[in-house]
Amino acid sequence: MTQSKKTSKASDIAILSIFIAIMIVVHLLSKIVYTFWPFPIQPTLLHVPVIIGSIVLGWRKGAFLGFVMGLISMLNSTIAPIPTSFLFSPFAPNGNGWSLFVAFVPRILVGILPFFIYKLAKNRFGAGLAGFLGSATNTVLVLESAFLLFNNQLNMTFKALIATIIATNSIAEAIAAAILTAAIVPILLKLKKS
Repeated sequence: MTQSKKTSKASDIAILSIFIAIMIVVHLLSKIVYTFWPFPIQPTLLHVPVIIGSIVLGWRKGAFLGFVMGLISMLNSTIAPIPTSFLFSPFAPNGNGWSLFVAFVPRILVGILPFFIYKLAKNRFGAGLAGFLGSATNTVLVLESAFLLFNNQLNMTFKALIATIIATNSIAEAIAAAILTAAIVPILLKLKKS
């Protein structure tokens, strides 16, 4: 292996580590902030570093970041369970092997799709669109998977599923992801080129 390839690989690992650290900090800060948050909407921002990482680092590294997001979700649902933790952890009461599917597959796709969406329009609008659709991918796939795989526990109609997608934090999350991605991606891409 040449010196430049070793340097590039070390740089990639360092950048991935920074993104993972950002995800952990965002997760922990969200937990703290939402303890005192007076509003019913509690948007998650954990998927934003995954989306940005996908665009800036490529879909393979984005998929890895999505895997890390799924791992954070599974660990959180295992260590600090809430009534819906069974959706994300096979170790939570009523959880099973399908919990791993719900925790990981949608999040891995959140790390893949934004890269290809951004390729359609490589500008600030494309970044915002990738952020919006990446966030929507997370929401729709997690809720759809929960509906299909755990409907016995959830006892939800398809109409209730659609209402949940629209009424929950999903719109606020998608708008926040679009704004943050459109603001941050051009800066990171410029830094990457220099």
